[in-house]
Amino acid sequence: MNTAQFTPAGTLTAEDLGRIHLIGVGGVGMSGLARLFLTRGLPVSGSELRDWPSLAGMRALGGTVHSRHEASNLDGVDTVVYSSAIPQDHLEMVEARRRGLRVLHRSEALAAAMTGRRTVAVAGTHGKTTTTSMVTMVLQQAGVDPSFVIGGEISEVGSGAHHGTGEHFVVEADESDRSFLIYRPYLSVITNVEADHLNTYGDLATLEAAFAEFARLTDPEGFIVTCADDPGGRRLAETLRAEGRRVHTYGEAPDADLRLRDVVSSAQGVRFLAEIDGRSLGEIRLPMPGRHMGLNSASAVLTAHLLGLPVEAAEAALGTFPGVRRRFERKGVADGVLVYDEYAYHPTSMTLALQTLREVAGDGRLIVVFQPYRLYRTRELQAEIAAALGIADELVLLEVFGPGELRAPGEGSAALVEAVPLPADRKVFVDAWDDVPVEVARRARPGDVVVTMGAPPISLLGDQLLDALTARTGDATGVGPAVDPDGSATTAG
Repeated sequence: MNTAQFTPAGTLTAEDLGRIHLIGVGGVGMSGLARLFLTRGLPVSGSELRDWPSLAGMRALGGTVHSRHEASNLDGVDTVVYSSAIPQDHLEMVEARRRGLRVLHRSEALAAAMTGRRTVAVAGTHGKTTTTSMVTMVLQQAGVDPSFVIGGEISEVGSGAHHGTGEHFVVEADESDRSFLIYRPYLSVITNVEADHLNTYGDLATLEAAFAEFARLTDPEGFIVTCADDPGGRRLAETLRAEGRRVHTYGEAPDADLRLRDVVSSAQGVRFLAEIDGRSLGEIRLPMPGRHMGLNSASAVLTAHLLGLPVEAAEAALGTFPGVRRRFERKGVADGVLVYDEYAYHPTSMTLALQTLREVAGDGRLIVVFQPYRLYRTRELQAEIAAALGIADELVLLEVFGPGELRAPGEGSAALVEAVPLPADRKVFVDAWDDVPVEVARRARPGDVVVTMGAPPISLLGDQLLDALTARTGDATGVGPAVDPDGSATTAG
């Protein structure tokens, strides 16, 4: 079990960090933090072996990127920042300690950046990246220019971090390694609480206790927001209210403080009527489908209300919400086949995403290309993951992505594919990455929807699938006009 301990947020500020070096700066979380520091005018460097797209933006802002991990990267550095993916024996970590440099976990460095701001922290087993993005856009629409750091990039904005001039700081709070326990939010949002990251917590009860501890760190003058429709969120709200804490809930449940009524989801989007304490707030619309998206947006509306911001700002921001990269992201269309990318890997979020994609598919078929994320999760939740994948019409399954994990005999995707309740000819385990595009092109027909889903590397497959679909038609562009399930003409991207 992971028992990492982090230093609670204190009086350390970003400016106290001096010259900052981030190990593994190419990842979404680390590159976002680098961008935040750079836009605050701080000197930043980082090391990264892969040339991630985010690195070009870092260089454009004046950051230094080293393409190798070596001791000399730390010359002139005051603070070294690492993520949970970086082992303690990494050569730059060892060198930083040998030199006596300040060494901070990513969350500790982020907490320093939040010092003096009114923090809105969004946590939850799933949905937190989208919800954090929605809250951020609502605050931007209200004109308060928040700072933010999100575990994904807001589509069209092209960034997961920003240094704002306002008093608010919106952050996605990660529970996977307990690091969310260092934050001291003014307003905390907990989208749901379900079994996950049990390699860290051991069992659901310990995980629920950690979420309760996170909520208790909220400013007594602030607010705690939970989902009344989620059993874990409801239990958490009952516990906290019994302690006299200020908890506000959202959902379709009759006793929710902000209640969703008449929820309608289709391929064109989701809409619902919102009311708070029995008072109508009008209709909320999102240009993307899914009841779960409606719930996420409701939390953003409730957050705006509690912060004293006009509901009109929430309506306007959500009505044009562009989505988040890797969250129901449309990659393009080729030979009449729509291709999406989706980050979901937990069975609950997988189920919600696939049900929504089935709405989009309409009369077409849904083909899922799935890469499980972590062996322990695949092993412990195999039945639930298999049931979610059973929503698909066709399944192409890759091997589990589990860096640093040792696979025992019989573990992994070969076992998972057998558990998926689909006929044998409609599911296949493909061990070689380069064989996947060929397999998808062989199975997909015009009118189908294909989604790449799961662990981070699979996001790279979308363009390869479009190329493979294009190659079978001889169409040089492969991403030309097509027809969505609603019959409207569309273009890719």
